[in-house]
Amino acid sequence: MRKIAVLLFVITLGLQAFAQQAAPTESAMSRFLRYVKIDTQSAEDVGKNPSTEKQLVLARLLEKELKLLGVQNVRISDEGIVYGMVPGNLADNNSVPTIGFIAHMDTSPAVSGANVNAIIHKNYQGGDIVLPNDKTQVITVAQNPDLKNLIGDDIITADGTTLLGSDDKSGVAELMTMIDTLKQNPSIKHGNVAIAFTPDEEVGGPMDQFDIKGWGAKFAYTVDGEQLGDISNETWSARTATITFRGLSTHPGTAKGMMINSSIAAGAFLAGFAKYPHRPETTAGRIGFLHPYIGNLDVETSTVKVLIRDFDLSGVAAKEKAIKQMVAAVQRQFPKTKIEYASTLGYLNMKEVLKDYPQLTDYAIEAARRAGVKASLRPIRGGTDGSRLTARGLPTPNLYTGGHNFHGKLEFNSRKGLEK
Repeated sequence: MRKIAVLLFVITLGLQAFAQQAAPTESAMSRFLRYVKIDTQSAEDVGKNPSTEKQLVLARLLEKELKLLGVQNVRISDEGIVYGMVPGNLADNNSVPTIGFIAHMDTSPAVSGANVNAIIHKNYQGGDIVLPNDKTQVITVAQNPDLKNLIGDDIITADGTTLLGSDDKSGVAELMTMIDTLKQNPSIKHGNVAIAFTPDEEVGGPMDQFDIKGWGAKFAYTVDGEQLGDISNETWSARTATITFRGLSTHPGTAKGMMINSSIAAGAFLAGFAKYPHRPETTAGRIGFLHPYIGNLDVETSTVKVLIRDFDLSGVAAKEKAIKQMVAAVQRQFPKTKIEYASTLGYLNMKEVLKDYPQLTDYAIEAARRAGVKASLRPIRGGTDGSRLTARGLPTPNLYTGGHNFHGKLEFNSRKGLEK
């Protein structure tokens, strides 16, 4: 166990704790600013991985950069996953377990990730941050209290018209800088370090095809968290419900007594959420939610997709029951509209497995402490690639990236966040 602790101390993002350390050839911030210029937005319901070809632009760039840094066995899978292995420099690398690190390349479909114009607010001295190209987009101290801990830092935002891409190009940049730092400092002793960059995390990426055995890690970490110090061994358990409303289309000029407009029933279903108390905009902490997030309205066929999220499976079941009750009520109201309900499992709370591996988060908290960051366990109100990898037998908790406000135009990170 002591060997694992030493290894994790060396290779987690606490490397700046070493004195007289040679700098990487490129800073994490510089890498981050390069990567966010590449549009890697993923897409829902495409039926293939990667869901968008543009994600491969970043994948191929990372493949090239990994090879230049001396990473071995670098390859891109058919699904667009970039794999590599940083060779250890111990007399016997097999004396310690191989530890893996993962970050995802895609950005959320919720907000455009094209033509990102990153703005650096140097030497932040407090107060709200108004984004220059859409002044209605304001990062307020009231809603972002962690800004008070970033006085004197350089804050990085988008310009107000796109997301920034900190989720998860921060993690990508940080891992590439970690690899560079290890290369420049051979005095830092470490075992083999597995690296992976994944596509489509935001839309349920190809974790069933992730080559756990070939990758070689015994334990892993996703670097996909938010503010400094957040280390997570717990995520939602997640299902996605799809409700389909089927009507009958005919020419509106002669539609009396014939047309069945499915969008009216779909609208009534959506209106029911106004009375439902547990939605993303009304909940925090450990309270789960229902979230109608995307849909299509048409006369003949309308669809609504709803995220079901809770930390406990009993809570997931209760929320799914609530949706079905809403569907039944709308069906009674619109008996001629046929309503179909289906749901799929997204991922399970990784706490059920990681509770048996407390050393993984204990060591991460200690590594953060040595890097000058006060860290603690905080459940993720979301999921990671690690949720599904943990369920497949690769214990994979999550580390912070320094980022905030993922999936929106108010996303930001900082120089300190990237470096720590």
